[in-house]
Amino acid sequence: MSTTAHAHRPTQTATRRWEDLPGPKPLPFVGSALQLKLDQIHLDLERWAHQYGPVFKVRLGAVDVLVLREHEAINAVMRDRPEGFRRPAKLGEIAREMKLKPGVFNAEGAQWYAQRRMVMAAFSPSHVRAYFPLLLSVAQRLQGRWQKAAVAHQPIDLQADLMRFTVDAIAGLAFGAETNTLESDDDIIQHHLDKIFPALFRRVNSLLPYWRWFKLARDRDLERSIEVVSQAIDGFIAQARARIQQDPARVAQPTNLLEAMIVAADQPDSGVSDADVAGNVMTMLLAGEDTTANTLAWAIHLLHRNPDTLRQAQQEAQAVVGRDLSQLTMDHMAQLPYLEAVCHETMRLKPVAPFRVVQALQDTVVAEVAVPKNTIIWGVSRHDALDAAHFPEPEKFRPERWLEADAAAASHAKRVSTPFGAGPRVCPGRYLALVEMKLALATLLSQFHIDDVATPDGQEARELMSFTMTPVGLTLNLSPNLP
Repeated sequence: MSTTAHAHRPTQTATRRWEDLPGPKPLPFVGSALQLKLDQIHLDLERWAHQYGPVFKVRLGAVDVLVLREHEAINAVMRDRPEGFRRPAKLGEIAREMKLKPGVFNAEGAQWYAQRRMVMAAFSPSHVRAYFPLLLSVAQRLQGRWQKAAVAHQPIDLQADLMRFTVDAIAGLAFGAETNTLESDDDIIQHHLDKIFPALFRRVNSLLPYWRWFKLARDRDLERSIEVVSQAIDGFIAQARARIQQDPARVAQPTNLLEAMIVAADQPDSGVSDADVAGNVMTMLLAGEDTTANTLAWAIHLLHRNPDTLRQAQQEAQAVVGRDLSQLTMDHMAQLPYLEAVCHETMRLKPVAPFRVVQALQDTVVAEVAVPKNTIIWGVSRHDALDAAHFPEPEKFRPERWLEADAAAASHAKRVSTPFGAGPRVCPGRYLALVEMKLALATLLSQFHIDDVATPDGQEARELMSFTMTPVGLTLNLSPNLP
């Protein structure tokens, strides 16, 4: 193992040898891969983190992986992007193979810098504020859909409806496109989107790329889904170009992310191509749907399991929103601190991204271990968030912990629990995500009474890893919150 450190990280010193690190004993050819269950891989790595300590090694197939569990070490790696670390090269390889164009999520180097500037500007608080009336209209459609189910005493497929909400929201904000999956059973875009991330996750973690030699029915189905979504994206781009042509003022003042990207791509030497535009449309649809919707599903499940917390959240929502959702403004979002704390506490206990995986771009030292270029670093990021050393009674759902007056404690909590990532590549959509989550929770808690949030077996919701960590099979039963 090389001991060369990054030139920009001279204080790193290698005091531990790779050969001396603990870890599960690998088998020939497959390493420890057969000891992991893909849809539970986050739990398996968390179990190993308890067993082997803060720094250990795992061999997955032919790949050596350095695993970290302490937030300081993980955050140090996250801060050293994009110069020192990147997302695993295999992720980009598989994405290209699937004909997914690179967006800001999987772009690297100069391409990432060019795209990041656009995306950050598009998701600024001022942009989200300007968009709030349209976001509110999506929430009202969610209210109408749930009102019909409540009156008819019909169970609601919670994650499916929340994904409709987030798809409609992100399509309007990012692309200026009016999708209305909430008032229609025509959820074709959502149906196809839901296949892409799980397939990407399976292929990135596959020991044998069988699809390169023969395709199963699900592989052919995936190709059709990607084609359908790509055609929809081409439509979004064509509509945006038509709007710009009809209203040239949009060149100076784009009204949404897609228009901004098109304007930037049309500039000489922009570094942004039409493929980058399409890639970011795909990225926003995928990431904007899955992560926010699953966090909301976890939040509603946890609220129902904690009646005192649910009651306090209801009181805040009803006091701020009242019975008429249409009067809600962006200013009201700042008057929902308890609901925001519910979101943060949900993301601490049930982060949709419970681990971070990156690849070293050069020889370096991580957690005092010398690692060579291309080594995979796996951060078990939920470990410290569930550690009593950082959060008293860590297993309990206590949103109050995010409202404590102790500024130092609050700052420490946000360094330990980092659901949106850390460093330069922190999630650009985090502000929008919090607004969406607070609005959806405010809609639910002010307008309805939660009768039940059921799981298939009546127990705590099972965690399923499928690119994001999702609850399995939640159904929501509501009654109208009568005046």
